[in-house]
Amino acid sequence: MFFLLKFALTNMLFFGLHFEGKNNFPKQLSPKEEEECVRLAAEGDIQARDKLIIHNLRLVAYIVRKNYPDARDADDLVSIGTIGLIRAAETFDYKKGRRFCTYASKCIDNQIKMHFRKIKHQLTEVYINDPIEHDAEGNALTIADIYNSGVNVESDVELKIDSEKLYRFIREELTDREREIICKRYGISDTDGSVCKPLTQREIAESMGISRSYISRIEKHALEKLKARFENE
Repeated sequence: MFFLLKFALTNMLFFGLHFEGKNNFPKQLSPKEEEECVRLAAEGDIQARDKLIIHNLRLVAYIVRKNYPDARDADDLVSIGTIGLIRAAETFDYKKGRRFCTYASKCIDNQIKMHFRKIKHQLTEVYINDPIEHDAEGNALTIADIYNSGVNVESDVELKIDSEKLYRFIREELTDREREIICKRYGISDTDGSVCKPLTQREIAESMGISRSYISRIEKHALEKLKARFENE
């Protein structure tokens, strides 16, 4: 996320100087040019990645016009969709055999939908300091007053959601052996979320009859799979 903010800030002036209107974006790259840019970007070529972004700005404007024709803040949606485009350029894996524009279209639309979900959430959210009722003396009572023990309700809810996701990802992404090692290593159950004593890699290796280094490799690979699933979500 830090890169997205940095890219947006450092390139804002560039976009402003070169594109005077929403119809003046550079033309799309040819399939051959796109393939070359994607390959170089995957190898760490910053210029190729930026070129891929700039020449797909027209795609952002197209998705906004097509999917949100009645939007009064179309320019803002183009800006938000551009963040999705940047994210696509950062995460695209050309080895999976799909075209960048197909992947980018999904990332752009997802970013815009996330924006609308955030607005909806803000409109319906009951803020912790909003009065919910009054006491006998007419003083306003807030959610913060009820939870005066110092519990951070928002953090607890976020943690609960992430925990539920983690248990689901462990079931869906890991092999039986990976699941067993991760659950023993971190003292969790992949079925009901109950907690038990976490074991060391050596203890797990002895119980399973395999080497500690093998346990370490499996654990590392399993954590990478779970991390990738969280990022994709």
